[in-house]
Amino acid sequence: MTLPAFGMRLQDAAVTDSLPRGVPVVDAAVRLEQAFPGTSAPASVILWEKRAGALDGPAVTAAVAELRPIATTRVNGLMIVRVPLADSGTGDRANRSLRELRQRTTVFDRLHIDHAVAGKTAFAYDFTQVVKERSPLVFGFVLALAFVLLAVAFRSVAVPLVSILLNLLSIGAAYGLLTWSFQDGHLGPLLGFTPYGGVIGWLPLFMFVILFGLSMDYHIFILSRIRERRAAGAPVAAAVVSGVGTSSGVVTSAAAIMTAAFSVFAVLSAIEYKMMGVGLAAAILIDATLVRGILLPAAMTLLGDRVWPRPASRRPAEIPVHA
Repeated sequence: MTLPAFGMRLQDAAVTDSLPRGVPVVDAAVRLEQAFPGTSAPASVILWEKRAGALDGPAVTAAVAELRPIATTRVNGLMIVRVPLADSGTGDRANRSLRELRQRTTVFDRLHIDHAVAGKTAFAYDFTQVVKERSPLVFGFVLALAFVLLAVAFRSVAVPLVSILLNLLSIGAAYGLLTWSFQDGHLGPLLGFTPYGGVIGWLPLFMFVILFGLSMDYHIFILSRIRERRAAGAPVAAAVVSGVGTSSGVVTSAAAIMTAAFSVFAVLSAIEYKMMGVGLAAAILIDATLVRGILLPAAMTLLGDRVWPRPASRRPAEIPVHA
């Protein structure tokens, strides 16, 4: 189930991708883009002077004209140049056009002009790039902190390693389902959306933080019950069966409530909310059934005494009998 996640492409949805075509504002935006390509959401090239009067030079005027702007605004030492992109959305074509525009604006560096390119396409593109760069740091911090806390709590190295692996499996399966359902569009007819070829840029990191916290909560609850049974002298297999069995009602109830709550988002109109609802609900469902109900007890049982050392004998000392 995780395999499709390796082809996940982070890409925010444009307005025309987020809502159904039947929404009047979306229909108007689509018609406007068809009639005037690139003008509905042009890029904004912002120019400001490094030295007074630099914007008035003929070379700057010629460079601005080369950008083929549709509008130019000048305020003191600042100029805003509106430049249409090849596509006003957030897809590959729009991103290529944005990168090309930024490459062309490097001409202002030698004209003593500072510059930046903004706009809806630029915001979505830059945000996604920052998320890609910072996500490994967030993943690493959360996993390292979880490892330390679990190692201290259970006085074991195997327990945190298995716990982190199982959490990553459930989250990975949710990522894979999200990619298969929305990026590839297999749930489009059922949920009423048109796939645009990507997954919302902020969603995977958001899901990881939320799901890791939720799943680790009842994961520790189950492990604590197993440890209690083992400390009481039960064999490993019996301790696992008893610990999972006594905690199953609470875990199942919590998972059912969370799955139902998250599923509500799947019926909303915006594709961002549909993704979030399906992703979170599927992750909780997978985690509470396949992971906590099958993989966790199987792993704990197979590891046996390496995770749960045999408790010391609690037999009371024998009282000598005198004749």
